[in-house]
Amino acid sequence: MNGPPPDRDYLCARLERLEVEVAVGLHPWERHPERPTRLWVDVALYADDPSPAQEREIIDYDRVRDYVRRWENRPHTPLLETLAEALVAFCFEDARVDAVRVRLTKPDIFNEAEGAGIELFRRRRRTG
Repeated sequence: MNGPPPDRDYLCARLERLEVEVAVGLHPWERHPERPTRLWVDVALYADDPSPAQEREIIDYDRVRDYVRRWENRPHTPLLETLAEALVAFCFEDARVDAVRVRLTKPDIFNEAEGAGIELFRRRRRTG
């Protein structure tokens, strides 16, 4: 998950290439419940201006991993965007998370490509 350097200090907790098998996709061959689609999930959770590291202040990526692993039991979802937005919303349940980047990649969808997928970046909308 590369990009330009940030304009302020931050802490980023990441999971990279978490692999799950999910019932997802629009293609006819993706709609067979006995043949889920292999999916790579990358997620980065950003906290602005972090305090010095203390265990009680960490962003727990274990809970994010557990959430994504439960996708294997979801009913069929046509769009990756639906999964990505749900993951972003779940990540924002942690008040310390100020921004989230999610990348979902289907590595087996096209023979001539390493993968096809989507990426979202969302900032928390603060009120007040």
